[in-house]
Amino acid sequence: MQKLVHVIGAGLAGLAAAVQLQRRGAQVVLHEALPQAGGRCRSYYDSTLGATIDSGNHLVLSGNYATLNYVRAIGAADELTGPVQPDYPFVDLATRARWTVRMSPGRLPWWIFDPNARVPNTGPTDYLALAPLLFAKPGRSMAQTMRCNGALWDRLLRPLFLTMLNVEPREASAELAAAMLRETVIAGGQACRPLVARNGLGSAFVDPALRLLQHGGAAIRLGSRLKDIQFADTGRVSSLNFADESIAIDASQAVVLAVSPDIAQTLVPGLRAPNRFAAIANVHFAVEPPFGLPPITGLLNATADWLFAFDGRLSVTINAADRCLDTPPEALAKTVWAEVARAASLPPEPMPAWQVVMEKRATFAALPDQETLRPGTRTRWNNLMLAGDWTATGLPATIEGAIRSGQKAADMLLNQPMERR
Repeated sequence: MQKLVHVIGAGLAGLAAAVQLQRRGAQVVLHEALPQAGGRCRSYYDSTLGATIDSGNHLVLSGNYATLNYVRAIGAADELTGPVQPDYPFVDLATRARWTVRMSPGRLPWWIFDPNARVPNTGPTDYLALAPLLFAKPGRSMAQTMRCNGALWDRLLRPLFLTMLNVEPREASAELAAAMLRETVIAGGQACRPLVARNGLGSAFVDPALRLLQHGGAAIRLGSRLKDIQFADTGRVSSLNFADESIAIDASQAVVLAVSPDIAQTLVPGLRAPNRFAAIANVHFAVEPPFGLPPITGLLNATADWLFAFDGRLSVTINAADRCLDTPPEALAKTVWAEVARAASLPPEPMPAWQVVMEKRATFAALPDQETLRPGTRTRWNNLMLAGDWTATGLPATIEGAIRSGQKAADMLLNQPMERR
């Protein structure tokens, strides 16, 4: 008998679960409370800019194997683009210094021996500071594990780990930082190429997945908010109660719950989950990038952390942006535009049309105490699995973590012994 699985939540974790389930022969019903799919990874038209923008300037690395496999599966591999080489341009707005870190394509880090490729004012032995991180102990921060100062830290490590972890790296979980280090820098330069969605997040991750699911016979129910889950004494989910209907879950059916941690805790009794979150701000400007500006530039001694050059638009990302929550949008836009103008060699006046997009709960806070609160995929109900970048993926809250969690939930559900179904 074909298994029918209800996937609750159409963010990236839910979409990845649904695609994986369908590929493995399950029948899928995808429920999403909002009128559109994508969750925190979506595109929409902004009338102020007169352009379609993303909910955030999400960055993917070429070593994110689950993400790349996912976009291939949905037929969107060509939607991710980036430099051919693992190059990272930086500009220090305090000193006006500019440099590019050029990582070696292979696994051996020859680049640290090349003064023209490594971080300025560093030597090869400085990079040994990363070694203790590979032996990080649970519950310890980066500052408790490795040296967190000096030119290498300020000019490369802190910007990269701030982007990956979305909290001040010194306070962040050393375990999570080590996981990212192993999958990127230690894996070699070809795992470190930055990739962005050339036509937006919707075109890369969401719309092709929905088309694939529909073509495969999945039912997609947008605006379908789950109010309650009923559990039977037999250790199974027995029914799903939505605003407009109640669905009985029989022995051939199962559930993947791919919602935010706060919603999941209202639905699943006794669920432990992260309870501290970190903000991300993105500021978009309707201006054509100057010729020769790299697609991605790291900004030091600035409010913004990364500058993205898109067709007809310059955008910045501010990680760990809780400090900006009380700043009026126009004031933040003016501050950031002054930085962008200096970095891109553009006239500071007049400021182009702008838009500030603030996600207050963009990620769970990647701190040691929060890592201990992340639940596993499996629950004590054998037909209910959890998915989401906040579950115990071993990674911070990233696109890669979300997709891995969805695929893992699907596989664990379908791989259960027959008697547990």
